[in-house]
Amino acid sequence: MIHLISRLLLAITCLTVTLREIGRATDRIYAPTDVQRTEDVIYGRKFGMALTMDVFQPAKPNGCAVLFLVNGGWLSSKDTPLMVTIRPSDYEIFLERGYTVFAVVTSSQPKFTIAELMQDVTRAVRFVRTNAQRFEVDAGRLGVVGASSGGQLTLSIAARGGPGNPSAEDPVERESSEVQAAACFFPPTDFLNYGGPSKSGVGEGPLAPLEVAFGSKGFSAAERTVLGREISPIYFITAKLPPTLIIHGDRDEVVPLEQSTRFVQRAADEGASPVKLIVRPGKGHGWGDFWKSAEDVTAFADWFDQHL
Repeated sequence: MIHLISRLLLAITCLTVTLREIGRATDRIYAPTDVQRTEDVIYGRKFGMALTMDVFQPAKPNGCAVLFLVNGGWLSSKDTPLMVTIRPSDYEIFLERGYTVFAVVTSSQPKFTIAELMQDVTRAVRFVRTNAQRFEVDAGRLGVVGASSGGQLTLSIAARGGPGNPSAEDPVERESSEVQAAACFFPPTDFLNYGGPSKSGVGEGPLAPLEVAFGSKGFSAAERTVLGREISPIYFITAKLPPTLIIHGDRDEVVPLEQSTRFVQRAADEGASPVKLIVRPGKGHGWGDFWKSAEDVTAFADWFDQHL
């Protein structure tokens, strides 16, 4: 039995390596040849771990930056085939239009919680702004984009970005974490009313399989309420919310469409504009290789063209 298990583990390892190499080969084939890639730029550290991003600089930059949040299920990795990864071919439309793309790898559950991942994104925005001259971008023209959990992180930084600490010893922490535009796919926005009034999504309901990401195991109902509010972008919307575009399918059973419709309504109530929702009829939580869907990524690129 032990021998059989060892052989299975070896087979899984070999398959993972093979898929990773296939993915890298695909990127080499489809990635634009006139783009300069800088790998593993360290934007922060925690618990002895480096937080990294890959930077893609086009030959003819337009001065704008797009932070692409590499995150799905509140998991993040540079190259494993088992989750959202850094795939340069996915950024092609942005690079062709002159955007410098920062592919941001955050920390991941189960070690780190959603609240801690939100801190990573805040750090990443501040790092890019601190190093704007180095990467030839305008510090006042930063956009952010993500999907699903990456969408929740996208809307969180859009709603909560703000001034840095002027007295911080670290120059990165002195910079603002504000972004000037945001775009995302099917984002969770309100974990306290998840699919209906008072329906908890704090590691419950459709999100029960991801309970570890919330760090809420053993929490009381009151503690879940506090946590749910803290990580829900909808409760931090103000009139200062930057122009935001959301694309969501009306058959999504993981992140209900109402998460996006109520976010848009709350933004309107607060006087934030423009905030736009595009509904994809018949689509669920993702549709095929949605990051390469021409109509979707073109909508994102057009949004950044208009607002950055």
